Amino acid sequence: MTIERQVAEHYTQDRLEQKILDALRSAGKNPESVSPQDLDALDNLHLGGRESIQELSAFMGLQPGMRLLDVGCGVGGPARYFAERGFEVTGIDLTEEFIRVAKSLTNLVRLADKASFQRGSALAMPFAPASFDSAYMIHVGMNIQDKPRLFGEVARVLKPNARFAIFDILRASKGELQFPLPWAVTPETSFVATAEDYRHALEAAGLHLVHQRSRRQFAMDFMEKRRALAAKGSVLAVHLLMGENAPLMLKNVNLAIAVGTLDPVEFVAIKN
Repeated sequence: MTIERQVAEHYTQDRLEQKILDALRSAGKNPESVSPQDLDALDNLHLGGRESIQELSAFMGLQPGMRLLDVGCGVGGPARYFAERGFEVTGIDLTEEFIRVAKSLTNLVRLADKASFQRGSALAMPFAPASFDSAYMIHVGMNIQDKPRLFGEVARVLKPNARFAIFDILRASKGELQFPLPWAVTPETSFVATAEDYRHALEAAGLHLVHQRSRRQFAMDFMEKRRALAAKGSVLAVHLLMGENAPLMLKNVNLAIAVGTLDPVEFVAIKN
């Protein structure tokens, strides 16, 4: 089985769409009249939720009418965030179920005219050169070993002077990682790299780094808020996307960030 197949299977859940709809009803929401904000707690499979997207977008040089690429779009939370603001967004992801759910939820919140999704590999994207005005990737690189090839593909489909924004979890020290983690059950599909690795791979792809920022404290504050919500028994949470191992996965990544083994980091680079 290929690494990409293993990664896709890791994120595949049984009856995910139905579970999300059931959770919305349990939270007292009518699935026929939900807003993107109603989905926030469960459709952003990354640290910081909508707030992290908002803060990252401030460095992306966005202008009205831009066409954006979402690399590793998951169930489409970030894509819907940008679609709400009038951008045309195309999301690509390995996991077929994520793509189905992304389309369904986007239809549900009446944003299908602005956000579209298709299954595919970030290492061989089915887009013509210079197709996008900007691109972003949120908590995806940990599953992709070949960062130079990944960033090369992103550079290929970006227009000249376009910006590429990243929010990933990076290795900050040589401490041992405890599995399972949200992106991998075993080390075989975990490819956490260092900030230096990212910088070198971006430059090699013709992407000039203009912004880098650790979000460690931001992430720790966010995780504390989410723990408080979980303690209250909230049914709208990312555990729906992560399965029965969610509590242990979150515990392990939280600990690794707290002790400094892992660090959530933002990057923004401009295509030369």
